[in-house]
Amino acid sequence: MDDCIFCKIINKEIPCYKIYENDFVLAFFDITQIAKGHTLVIPKKHFVNIFDCEDKYLEEIIKVIKIISNHYKKVLNCTGVNILNASGKSAQQSVFHIHFHIIPRFDNDGYDIWPKTGYEKEDLEELKEKLKLE
Repeated sequence: MDDCIFCKIINKEIPCYKIYENDFVLAFFDITQIAKGHTLVIPKKHFVNIFDCEDKYLEEIIKVIKIISNHYKKVLNCTGVNILNASGKSAQQSVFHIHFHIIPRFDNDGYDIWPKTGYEKEDLEELKEKLKLE
């Protein structure tokens, strides 16, 4: 994808702070760094989001997320991580190349990841019947 910033990083047209790379995946620091070690994990093949990403790439991405998370736990002494993905404009996806954020977390870091919404809970039994996979 010619105009994709992540594809340009993969093709070494734009530099990055690379943390990890294999045949399928590239991981590098997010330049916004909302927490120490904030890292992006992307497939080296262009997919827009979760809806079109091939399973083998998703499998590789989650394996790399685990490797990096365990490494950060050991090296940064983080006590947790948030793994975040936004797929689609309505989910606030800002770069349309699928990517996952690893955000190292520390006790009492003050970062509240869960949004406060006005959503009113529906009847869960009815919702389950509508959404369950068989």
